[in-house]
Amino acid sequence: MKEDPFPIFLQLNALVDNSEVSFLFIIAGFVFILFLMFLSALVSGSEVSFFSLDSKNLINLAQIDARKEHRIRRLLMHPNRLLATILIANNFINVAIIVFFYYFSNELMIHYGIISSPGIAFLIQVVLITFLLVLLGEITPKVYAKQNAVKFSSKTSGFIWVLQSIFHPLSSILLFATSFIDDRVKRKSSSVSMEEISQAIELTEDLEESDEDRRILKSIVEFGNIDVKEIMKPRTDVVAIEKDAPYKEVLNTVISSSFSRIPIYEKTFDSIKGVLYIKDLLPFIEDEDLDWLSLCHQPMFVPETKKINELLKEFQERKIHLAIVVDEYGGTSGIITLEDILEEIVGDIVDEFDDDGKLYSQLDRSTFVFEAKTSLNDFLKIVNGKHDYFDNLKGDTDTIAGLILESTGYLPKISDEIDFPPYKFIIESVDERKINRVKVVIS
Repeated sequence: MKEDPFPIFLQLNALVDNSEVSFLFIIAGFVFILFLMFLSALVSGSEVSFFSLDSKNLINLAQIDARKEHRIRRLLMHPNRLLATILIANNFINVAIIVFFYYFSNELMIHYGIISSPGIAFLIQVVLITFLLVLLGEITPKVYAKQNAVKFSSKTSGFIWVLQSIFHPLSSILLFATSFIDDRVKRKSSSVSMEEISQAIELTEDLEESDEDRRILKSIVEFGNIDVKEIMKPRTDVVAIEKDAPYKEVLNTVISSSFSRIPIYEKTFDSIKGVLYIKDLLPFIEDEDLDWLSLCHQPMFVPETKKINELLKEFQERKIHLAIVVDEYGGTSGIITLEDILEEIVGDIVDEFDDDGKLYSQLDRSTFVFEAKTSLNDFLKIVNGKHDYFDNLKGDTDTIAGLILESTGYLPKISDEIDFPPYKFIIESVDERKINRVKVVIS
């Protein structure tokens, strides 16, 4: 009699004293292992099926078998205990499979001289039992249970109920031991990432929710990923006043622009010296000799790459509504206002002084005409595109015109087509210096 690494089987070896009985004993052992494998499949599949059920599934099950539906609901009332029971049972069964498989395969391979090397026999045992457990005890039952959650859970609910009764003491100890860790993990993981929120919003697209509500939620999620440069008003569209301008000219500019805050520059727009608040002029509206420059406020400068969520906090802290956007060389790129930032969440804010002319017009469901100066951020919102669609294409540009110039490397002509699937840009108006208007066809 050879020495056995599992003493529990020594008595079994003593009962088997001839080859015929030993062979039948080994066959019976492998049949028992298959039975354990079947139990492992049931338990593994139950984990997926039970936690895949929703209220609709249970309502449908109640119409077929109210008793099973009631039992499943009682099991799901304590999901942590249910999961602990399944994991404990699955581990017990899998350990039993490994132990019995080692013993009976060892008897078959070495006792009968099929494989003489214990090392090779052990390697074959490890590979074979791992393959069988993963395929038959994990993957296959879980795939089936996922696709047939109601049927599988109803068939195994009685079996799991019995296991929960058997392993109740062990599961109670396990739950008690892990409760402290669980509480710590919950406190640390209470925050949800923006990506998870974005995915959750996308999952609600088929639900009967307001498109406007969903758009606002998406805007909030994307809010922290937007740079100042993407939503600023470019310098070519900014109304500004030269510091040496006479007071009468200042008043005319204020009246014609209808803006409440106007940047003041010296010689060139790259040299901003202050910001004039129109409300400060009201007490001196009749004073023709007013030193209006003394009323200007210190300008706030921000880099193009600053995130707008950070800028919003600075606006709130400093009680400022306008900032001058500067590039990496210190030149003025444009301006950004509190209204520009808020519009990224709530959409366009139009007051009585705003120009009613839109930056785009929609010809049909898939055809638009855009002003080429429209920002890519606004463009993607209007056509319901992904906010980061052009991130790898646009380079340092942030407008439709800039994207086209970055892509082509030259100033295109009227009717030229530039493809960024699914968007086709067709040049409609261009002059010697810039692109003015673009038709966009979405395929």
